[in-house]
Amino acid sequence: MGVLLFMKYMMFLFNALIFLGGICLLGVGIWIVVDPDGFQNIFTSSPLLSAGGYILLFVGLALSLLGFLGCFGAIRQSKPLLLLFFILVLLMFIVELVGVIMALTFQKLINENHFRTELQTHYKGDNSSEVFSQSWNAIMIAMSCCGISGLGDFANNSYYHDLYPSAAWPEACCTREDPVISGVVKDRQKCMGNTPGYTNNQGCFITIAKSLQKYVSITGAVGFGVLGTEMFAMFFALCLYYNFD
Repeated sequence: MGVLLFMKYMMFLFNALIFLGGICLLGVGIWIVVDPDGFQNIFTSSPLLSAGGYILLFVGLALSLLGFLGCFGAIRQSKPLLLLFFILVLLMFIVELVGVIMALTFQKLINENHFRTELQTHYKGDNSSEVFSQSWNAIMIAMSCCGISGLGDFANNSYYHDLYPSAAWPEACCTREDPVISGVVKDRQKCMGNTPGYTNNQGCFITIAKSLQKYVSITGAVGFGVLGTEMFAMFFALCLYYNFD
């Protein structure tokens, strides 16, 4: 009797943790999907990140509901409810593993060479109307940086150079009077001549990598915590299942 009571208390505890973990995953999923930093548009593999966000939304909502189901099954001492709880949590466990694998895959893409290749392959200049180029322009202007590593990213082996062979780099790399408010280029001619003080020579990779790393780090930490909690919850659900009459 004492062991059974202990298992019921542990079941309540881990279901409460599952509920809280579900709320956390739901919040992280919303954060990724909303993309408050606006970095998804500069990454051509952003569907991978978005899909991971929607998986977290689904899993977070499902786990929040499962937390109540587990507690209800323990209170009612219902074997069918406990078995249903075990099966559903196991399914969520598998879905979360897929999400963690996607996060790890995305993390491997956060490297300087990959970003440089994407920029040199897809960037179309200052006046382009497509989202990828517009997002890069906005980031380079707002952060007063240029490309991934610097001005050389727009050299002969870039698509930008093929479109604008007479321009060494885009105006987005030029120093502005006020990048946030006016965005007016100080002196385009001096910028294209790489005159000190008129060109942003620093690359954008460090800032971008830090922001993208937040997605992976926070998602991974919350995900692994919830996975561990689910394993304990499934264990105690099975224990109660085989001990209830």
